[in-house]
Amino acid sequence: MTKVTVLQSNTYQQQTVPTIHYQVTMSQPEAHLFEVTLQITDYPSPVLDLKFPVWTPGSYLVREYARHLQDFAAFTQDKPLLWQKISKNHWQIETNGASKVTISYRVFANELTVRTNHLDGSHGYFNGAALFFRIPGWEKYPIEVTVVPPRPDWRVTTALPPVPEKENSFYALDFDTLVDNPFEIGDHQLYQFDVLGKSHELAIWGKGNLKVQQMIADLKKIVTAEAKMFGGLPYPKYVFLLHLFNQAHGGLEHKNCCSLIYQRFGFRDREKYERFIQLVAHEFFHLWNVKRIRPQALEVFDYDRENYTPSLWFCEGTTSYYDLLIPLRAGIYDAKSFLSNLSKEITRHETTPGRKVQPLSESSFDAWIKLYRQDANSGNSQISYYLKGELVSLLLDLLIRSRNENRLSLDDVMVKMWHQFGKDEIGYTPEQLQEAIESVAGVDLSDFFKRYIDGTEDLPFKEYLEPFGLQLVVETEEEPYLGIRVSSDRGREIIKFVEAGSPAQLAGIDAGDELLAIDGLRVTANDLCQRLKDYQLNDTIQVTVFHHEELRTLPVTLAAPRPSKYQVKPQEKPSVIQKKNFSGWLGTTFNSL
Repeated sequence: MTKVTVLQSNTYQQQTVPTIHYQVTMSQPEAHLFEVTLQITDYPSPVLDLKFPVWTPGSYLVREYARHLQDFAAFTQDKPLLWQKISKNHWQIETNGASKVTISYRVFANELTVRTNHLDGSHGYFNGAALFFRIPGWEKYPIEVTVVPPRPDWRVTTALPPVPEKENSFYALDFDTLVDNPFEIGDHQLYQFDVLGKSHELAIWGKGNLKVQQMIADLKKIVTAEAKMFGGLPYPKYVFLLHLFNQAHGGLEHKNCCSLIYQRFGFRDREKYERFIQLVAHEFFHLWNVKRIRPQALEVFDYDRENYTPSLWFCEGTTSYYDLLIPLRAGIYDAKSFLSNLSKEITRHETTPGRKVQPLSESSFDAWIKLYRQDANSGNSQISYYLKGELVSLLLDLLIRSRNENRLSLDDVMVKMWHQFGKDEIGYTPEQLQEAIESVAGVDLSDFFKRYIDGTEDLPFKEYLEPFGLQLVVETEEEPYLGIRVSSDRGREIIKFVEAGSPAQLAGIDAGDELLAIDGLRVTANDLCQRLKDYQLNDTIQVTVFHHEELRTLPVTLAAPRPSKYQVKPQEKPSVIQKKNFSGWLGTTFNSL
């Protein structure tokens, strides 16, 4: 055994434990290959097992990270060791009692997302689950990581604490902590700011039209608003990693940092900027909800397979509800913008046929095989637990507020979950989650859960909005209903989606068909709606398509126009109580609308 310095509660202490040390180099960044060396000292067994994670917490899809691993080798003191691959992500090495074992391998990194690895001549970015082996049985041992940049002007940014007097070396308390802290290496912009006495960093890779000082000011507002809700910040330091890229949007939460990716020119337009702020509010809210307040099924991560839970609607959907509310509370946008954004979410939900097929709890459970694997029928058979979970959370918030005259709200549920489960990271069961919501609401919610979480009944927006002086106004399409969505793709008009039971499906039109003409005249994605306005309910039109390269003309009988837009608007003559409820919910007067 070897004495090493271990970080415990932000102080270093001497402990006698086996040592695990990773070195990450990138001698030729343009080749997109991270070169990784793992050194293990004092391993007690003659056989060393190594397993590569198949997924990363927060992104619920088995991504098979081992497919990018190559050039695996094992040796001790320059002597090669025998090894074999046991399964897709499992390597086994015969150590022969060697006191020090060295493993080397390379990982191809050319996928820029928040959950993968990317390396080129401009920077390096990696996630622990996609770069490092797990040693079964040793998951609780500390791990040291040393990064060797390819150029002296490249810096290393991560939320992991540095090892004293070791350049670009960092400590993780255990494997979960290593996985939970991505690295950014390069000449990225780096800004430091304080909020509520805690240090924060913003690292920006890529060029774009963002205004850094405005962004930092708004980040401070988001952090402050969320900290106020939970009574403080549960970390010593927090890092925002931002990648600017073309037409990109996404985030991944971690305990002490988050990774964000956004379109490089998405900051001047106010609506796009607000979407970015919502993304920040979402990922930052996760440092409580998910990273610390998490389902029992995610209390201990199994990196080898799916980790099933029916509660992702609360993990992600409730967080999505708050990513609409927090910018309002922070003063970044007003109640009009909030209701406009909420209307867009309701429209997305109500125009998704799959909401009548897949229950919310099932959507959560099946995230691994459905949400991240969209196909031509997904819209007909699925509903996002982000989207419906957000709207169910809205209803729960309004229910609690209306029953308690705004003295209690969904905020109190979150705080209760934080104190009961989050602070000590005790996983909750679906039953405990329901009990917590019921205890704040003061009512049995079994029927609510049966209908809207475990069932597929329409969400009762009208009933829940009415006590707050609001109504849901539905706008209907002008054109008769055909039931397809079309996109232009390199000069071809491709049918991307055909709604189940629609006139188009009944006539035999299929997703993937190329739309050519209506009644013998060419039609494009851009003018399809206008063309349909020339027809009436029950008119039969001739739709010409290429179906598997075969020319077909199919008669289609058009149906009645469908609702296309849902808007949350104030009632004309709200009562005093409705105005009071509204003000208590959104923190502004009804007249501001």
